[in-house]
This record gives sequence, C-alpha cells and structure tokens, in this order.
Amino acid sequence: MARILIVEDESNIARGLLFNLKAEGHEVSVTGDGESALDSLRREPFDAVVLDVMLPGKDGFEVASTLRAEGNYVPVLMLTARSRSEDVVNGFAAGADDYLPKPFDLSVLLARLNALLRRMSWPHGAEKNDGAADELDEFAFDGRRIDFDSLELHAPGRTVRLTLMEADLLRYLTRNRERIVSRKELLEQVWHVREDTDTRAIDNFVVRLRRYIENDPASPKYLQTVRGVGYRFMPNAE
Repeated sequence: MARILIVEDESNIARGLLFNLKAEGHEVSVTGDGESALDSLRREPFDAVVLDVMLPGKDGFEVASTLRAEGNYVPVLMLTARSRSEDVVNGFAAGADDYLPKPFDLSVLLARLNALLRRMSWPHGAEKNDGAADELDEFAFDGRRIDFDSLELHAPGRTVRLTLMEADLLRYLTRNRERIVSRKELLEQVWHVREDTDTRAIDNFVVRLRRYIENDPASPKYLQTVRGVGYRFMPNAE
C-alpha cells in the first residue's frame, strides 16, 4: 500500500482515479488546485503524486518545480492533455518522473505508477526488475560521485538529491561517455518520446544538470554542447 495524492480539477477523472487506486489497496487523497497540492505535500508525506498540468492557479509545471526547489523528491506522474514533445520534456525538466497524456488507459496509468513506486523502493533493498540489475549503480569522476541507487550526486562541498529522470539521463550519458549523443537520441532513449521533432526544450533540462556537476555551469567542462547536434559527457576532461 502507498499513500498517493491525486491533483486533478476534472471531477470525473479525479473520482475514477480515487476509486481505482483505492481498489488497488492504496491510501488516496485528492485536491483540485496547485496551491492546495503544495500545502498537502508540505504537511504530510506521500509516496507518489498523480499531477495534472492544467490546474487553477499554479499549474502542474509550477507545482513540480516548486516541490523540487523545496527538496521534495516524491515521484510525480504528470497527467495532461498536452502531449507535444516540448510539453513532455518541459514536464520532465520541471521535475516530473513520468508523463501520461489524456485520454489515458487506466491499466497504463496503474502500470506507470507502480513502476515509479518500485523504483523508489530499490535503495531500500527491493529487487530490481526488467534488467535493471545490470545497470550501473555508481559512477565517480573528478571528485564527484553519482549514486544511482540512492539518487544522490556527491560533489565537492555538497550533495544533490536527483529525480528519477535526472538519474536516468545521467546514467545514459555515463554509459555513452565521450560519445556525441543527439537530442533526438536522448528524447527516444531516456524520455521515450518518438517523434520527428528535434526539440530544444531538452536544453533547459541539461542546464540544471550542469548546475549540479560543473564548477562553472556557464562554461561547462564535463557536459559539453556540440552545436547543432546534442551533447557529449566528458568526465575526464582537462
């Protein structure tokens, strides 16, 4: 059983999610606007959030980014009618861990939500599935260490807690270090967005990662931009 917060202003969708998640054995709370969602998340712990984007007041992007800025790393499944690649990537950049466009199949939502809950349990000893046990658990470079199990990045003088998606992107860049990876490749392999659009919204996401690992994010040494193509992770850069 998990404690789940539904943030959805469409009453029919909220009621349907409430009924089905309770039927799965979860403890569920519902709110219909961004400010109330933040108040709930500040008052009590939740194991996951199903977060709509189009909300009264603060939208879902603002709610997610505020959570992360406040150090709350509860898994967020973003739920919205906006399904363009730019919106998907902006949702992840705001701090969402997964993204499901409306209309959605309930079985897909439950599977995605359960996957997030399983992944958050990995650092506490739960078995990894779907080949995840073969993944890199840790990577160290130049006084920095990325712990993919605990979702922490240790840099000189500080420790940063990563979202699931930040950890996935860093893991992919680590596996493909010193190789140029295109934005399209990252969209397909990390975000699982398969469209012909080569969106540059991903740049905003990379900017945040640079704040974590670079001494001077404005002049990146490790996470380099290859103009017109994509990025290259150079952990041994001089």
